[in-house]
Amino acid sequence: MSDQLTLAAETRDRVGKGASRSLRREGRVPAVIYGQNKEPTAIHIEEKALMKALNTGHFMTTVCMINGQRTLPKDVAFHVVTDRPVHVDFLRISAHTTVTVAVPVVFVDEEEAPGIKTGNGVLNVVRHEVELVCDASNIPSEITISLAGREIGDSIHISDVTLPKGVEPAVDDRDFTIATIVPPTVPTAEDEALDAEVAEAQAAEHEEAVAEAEGETAEGGDDAAEGDEEAKPE
Repeated sequence: MSDQLTLAAETRDRVGKGASRSLRREGRVPAVIYGQNKEPTAIHIEEKALMKALNTGHFMTTVCMINGQRTLPKDVAFHVVTDRPVHVDFLRISAHTTVTVAVPVVFVDEEEAPGIKTGNGVLNVVRHEVELVCDASNIPSEITISLAGREIGDSIHISDVTLPKGVEPAVDDRDFTIATIVPPTVPTAEDEALDAEVAEAQAAEHEEAVAEAEGETAEGGDDAAEGDEEAKPE
């Protein structure tokens, strides 16, 4: 299960793009705490502490204590060019609130999968995360799936996964696929040409994003749009 995290935060006296820019220049990240039919609380947290939490890979499934309030991260917005966090939303929860969280899937025992090791098959991941419904005190940090014995053509469904007690999939009306083992593919000239076109398009989009960001900076615009003034709906 995910460990509980404590984040130090300060209340924001001012909100808006100008105030948010000033905070980011000081190494702080604007955030808001909402939920439980209470007024949203505008706060800011240290960027270094936030980055440390994000780098664990389990931030979105970790209960965060912020100034005595129990919360669950619901959204993190990142700058389009620098990838630095620019805003965070936290949901107030009680100790045993039932929550829906997206939990990462981890695959193990690939060396024990004949379809991959000897058949040169490829693991095709359909879902890198699975939405689960559980008690806030019992959030899994990840879902581990063994590939031992898997052959080419095998599919791994949610029914194949043993979930912790009290944890259920958010999608309960079908036995959805998480991954499959597919035959190896031999790239064709058409595939290589398509890859080149995609790479060229991505490079052009990146250059456009950089130019747009630089233009906003020159005009004194905001570092990124984040809707700081609006509270999240209940």
